[in-house]
Amino acid sequence: MEFLVRTENLLPVDTSDEIREKLRAAERERAMELREAGILKRLWRVPGRNATIGLYEAVDPAALHDALTSLPMWKWMDVSVEALAAHPQERA
Repeated sequence: MEFLVRTENLLPVDTSDEIREKLRAAERERAMELREAGILKRLWRVPGRNATIGLYEAVDPAALHDALTSLPMWKWMDVSVEALAAHPQERA
């Protein structure tokens, strides 16, 4: 199944630069692991916001949830997920 995942980072503004950079590095590393596993297919930045839109693929919503909660920034993210279904024009 494919999923469109929108995330916004809500890390508190008073978080130290050191902790912020450690979290960013860990987030990048985990995202690369998800890419290598074929779960994270595409990732876009939302201009003007600390947000992303990602195309994920997982066997079911529970597997997607496991992947998302494995992200180091998970507890500071506002996340919305849309399951995607193939359009009839795409099936041809």
